[in-house]
Amino acid sequence: MEWYLKVLRQYADFKGRARRKEYWMFYLINTIISVVLSIVDTSIFGLEGYGINTLYSLGVLVPSIAAAVRRMHDAGKSGWFILIPIYNIILLCTDSEEGDNKWGPNPKNPNNELNDIGVSEA
Repeated sequence: MEWYLKVLRQYADFKGRARRKEYWMFYLINTIISVVLSIVDTSIFGLEGYGINTLYSLGVLVPSIAAAVRRMHDAGKSGWFILIPIYNIILLCTDSEEGDNKWGPNPKNPNNELNDIGVSEA
């Protein structure tokens, strides 16, 4: 859950880098929340179109794009690579570029800001 909240705290931060774990944990929790809200929309409210899930999706749209752009930066590519259909999935699964790159220090480095906010490296 820390990774999900970290992405939300960096709401519109398109600079820097994001680890695979940060991106995929955000994606997983985001998907679970979306499925639960869809079930609530259809079962309780009888909505099949616009409901709570739509509002939630609009609310996390910018953080989702920002996390994907930072993930591209971590792989050593420009954020614009999220627009290339298959290649972006490959880059989302690719390990971090070793050392610092032009978007910042490697987030896997034990001396970085992740330890300062209380997110464990494991």
